[in-house]
Amino acid sequence: MTPEAAPLITRIIELETPDGPMPCYEAFPEGHGNRRGMIVIQEAFGVNNHIQEITRRLAAQGYHAVAPPLFHRTGNSPTIPYERFDEVAKHLVALSDDGILQDLDAVRHHLQAAQLDDACTGVVGFCMGGRAGFLVAARRHLAAAVSFYGGGIVTARSERMPALIGEIPDLETPWLGLFGDLDATIPVGDVEKLRSALAERATVDWDIVRYPDAGHGFNCDQRASYHEPSARDAWGRALEWFDAHLP
Repeated sequence: MTPEAAPLITRIIELETPDGPMPCYEAFPEGHGNRRGMIVIQEAFGVNNHIQEITRRLAAQGYHAVAPPLFHRTGNSPTIPYERFDEVAKHLVALSDDGILQDLDAVRHHLQAAQLDDACTGVVGFCMGGRAGFLVAARRHLAAAVSFYGGGIVTARSERMPALIGEIPDLETPWLGLFGDLDATIPVGDVEKLRSALAERATVDWDIVRYPDAGHGFNCDQRASYHEPSARDAWGRALEWFDAHLP
């Protein structure tokens, strides 16, 4: 039975972190013993229906995928409606890079217990999770990382989550960045500054792809900014990136 044909197991698992228990969404193909691991990092709106769908889509490709709720510090791992961005701030202020890495390490250790070590584990992040994907690519040695419209890599968004462009020489994980030219939160100038810095200083495989007709959140079909042609191409490139780098 191929991974695509196998029925999926989906469930909530509780992982321990230094800041308390973290109820993660997990999906993997039933009876498929040769899986690859994948960490799915949320948007600023939590592990919502879209992030859970992404986790299942990856499981359907044969991955053992886990989505950690980075907002578990601020009460019951909340999700926020897309139209209520005003509610996001109180959850973001409880986050720091150290806390994000602690959460992702908890998922890594869970996957390792399932015989999926870092060499066969990837990470994909969206929005604030795209920045977190770059962070873990710089601080941990995984097989591959993909960031969809990850803001805050070039220009800091907060004191607790500074710019990461200075960490390019430390990148340990091959990284792919996917950006929309119409994204008002991530200027094209920042994307090209990142490209130039990677070309000059990165020692791992990397790539950046820009979509001229796409804005922020273009991959999410539950948002008004969804752009189907860009989303289809970007998703295909993400899967190809993982196929090229994960054993």
